[in-house]
Amino acid sequence: MTVVAATLYRAGKVVGPVALDDMPECHGDDEFVWIGLFEPDEKELRILAERYHLHPLAVEDAVKANQLPKIDVYGEQLFVVARTAHLDGDHIRYGETAIFVGKHHVISVRHGSARAHTTLRRDLEAAPAMLRRGTDYVLHAILDFIVDGYLPIVDQVEECVLEIEKSTLDSFLDREQVGRLFTFRRQLIRFQRNIAAMGEVVGKLVNLDLPCIDSDIRPYFKDVLDHVRRVESMTATLREVLGQVFEVSNLLEQQRQGTITRQLAAWAAILAVPTAIAGIYGMNFDYMPELRVRGAYFIVLAVIAVLCGTLYARFKALKWL
Repeated sequence: MTVVAATLYRAGKVVGPVALDDMPECHGDDEFVWIGLFEPDEKELRILAERYHLHPLAVEDAVKANQLPKIDVYGEQLFVVARTAHLDGDHIRYGETAIFVGKHHVISVRHGSARAHTTLRRDLEAAPAMLRRGTDYVLHAILDFIVDGYLPIVDQVEECVLEIEKSTLDSFLDREQVGRLFTFRRQLIRFQRNIAAMGEVVGKLVNLDLPCIDSDIRPYFKDVLDHVRRVESMTATLREVLGQVFEVSNLLEQQRQGTITRQLAAWAAILAVPTAIAGIYGMNFDYMPELRVRGAYFIVLAVIAVLCGTLYARFKALKWL
């Protein structure tokens, strides 16, 4: 069953459930129906379209569920599309919530969202003084609920990125870590695009004169817009941190490679001394005076040891070893 809840409210209080094929008559300004659907089929939406005079184009968009956040006006009704998001491993998964708003009805259609509106509905029903404000307040509550779900995504991605950044101080980034950073970068680019579109939708609700939106509700949408901008700013900052992690990693890698190169050069210079002396003796000349000197072998070893020790101490002082 795709109908999660369908309830009639009067003065902010629950009157009772309603059927999809039966549109109750709402006379007062504080009466409205809130119907929540989860991945409904086209037949169910067609029934609602007939009962609540929903525009065919809006119904088509709600069925397909492949829209970026947007807001459309159809006569005295609003059609709002918002994108939900949640983090699945290193990937941000998206859902869609389409909201039909009339003077006496709110119809929310969720696709692929991991967070149901059950808790939101229960919280609103516990505050009848706010719920009696009408359908525009319910629209605000749904959008605020969706935007609040963005913050944990940014926080979790930030923790992963900072963990990788910390590991760069100890060792080179391996292939898996580099791959994760590029994955986060791609995910944040797409996420930022959706947030920007969401900001445009909420901005229109704040600034434009739209049907079903009372002027006293606009400050609530302004609060949602502030949340969107906050998430957008955090996402932009996180993208900068990603770039800095790459830069720091490259600098540290160059530094470590330079250190290794100096160490190899120092050891090569030290080993060149015994190699050169041993090479001379390996020529097998018949006339080498030092071959007939008593203790010459030990003298040569001592010379090698002194020269190697001197070079080692010098390179150690230069911090090449």
